[in-house]
Order: sequence, then C-alpha cells, then structure tokens
Amino acid sequence: MACWSAENATRAYLKTMKMGNAAKEPDMAEFVSALAAGTNAQLMVVVGSSGIDACSTTLALVAAVHQTGGRVVCIFPGLEDLTVSKNALGPGARHVEFVIGEAESLLTSDYKEADFVVIDCGLKNHEGIFRAVEGCEREKGAIVLGYNAFRKGTWSWGGSETQLLPIGEGLLLTRIAAKVRQRKRSHWVVKVDKCTGEEHVFRVRSPHRRVVEA
Repeated sequence: MACWSAENATRAYLKTMKMGNAAKEPDMAEFVSALAAGTNAQLMVVVGSSGIDACSTTLALVAAVHQTGGRVVCIFPGLEDLTVSKNALGPGARHVEFVIGEAESLLTSDYKEADFVVIDCGLKNHEGIFRAVEGCEREKGAIVLGYNAFRKGTWSWGGSETQLLPIGEGLLLTRIAAKVRQRKRSHWVVKVDKCTGEEHVFRVRSPHRRVVEA
C-alpha cells in the first residue's frame, strides 16, 4: 500500500459525513472512506448485496475516489441486486462501475490488482471470496474489510493478521502483503563424458541455487 495520507483521509471523512444521511451506520462509512483515501487506494471493489450497508459503503468509497483518483467497482450476482443498488446510490452511481458475475472469479482475474476490497460477511461465500483475494499475486498489498461481522456470529478468515473492530455491525480488517513472483535463477553445469572426454555444458534454471554434481 502507499504511504498514509492524513490529508486525503480527513477530506474523504468529511465528504462522507455530508453525503450519507441514508447510511444506517455513518461511523462505519466514515471509517471506510478515510481508510481508503488515506492509503491512496486505486482499485476499490465492493462485494455485497443491494442493502443499505452496501449502499453506504459504496458512497464512502466514492468520496475516497475524489481524493485518490481511483476507481470503484461493485460486483453483484444478478441484475436485480445491481438495479436496486444503482437506484439507491442516486447521483453517486455515476462514479461506480457495476459488474454482474461471480466475485471469486472476477477478483482473481479482471480485478486481481484490487488494493481495497470490501465484502459483506452476510454472504454465504464471504470466506471463499476473501481466500480468493488473499491468494492473488500482486505487485502491491491490499486491504480487505468485512462488514456485518457481528451478524455472522463467527469468522475465520485472515488468522492473526485480522482485526475485529467494533464499528457499525462489526468490521474485519485484514492487510495482505504484496506477493511478488520469485525470479528463477540459472546456473551452468559442466558434465564430462568419461568415455569420449567431451565436455557438455547445460544451463539449469531453478528457483533456488543448488549444487549439481556432474
């Protein structure tokens, strides 16, 4: 993640306060907005239903986008949820990209570089969605938030890397470190044919340096 920007966080926080009278838990929306803006998130993805919590969270990220210049994407399983959410967002909808599809698949393909992901813990497959984000190889880290954690009752993602925050209906906060592919190193191996005395040179690629006896 980028360095923390207190200025971006403050501006997004205040903007969210002005935008979201419809938010059921405004303190959650303000926290989400400040966190996204403060970390300069560029690709923000919301995976949720068409409920008011998802709406307030999306509006919070819209406020953050005005500070970071990034994108907000909302993934829905069907057209009905998308339509309801789009109408509920009102003017804020024009700053959001709406997508229909399977979240786990989209987050490991089209949106694998997402650096800020918000997931509704009320979804049946919310843990699978988190695992999909966690398993992606990315050049920079990511923050994953799970809202409605208290309603779920149990949670098991992220292990020691996850914090449960008493904000709104409960927020699970996980920071995922960047996963950079290890470059394969190569070395040369010389083998001598005992019968002819000829030397054969081979170039061997491997992720770790190893000593190969001829």
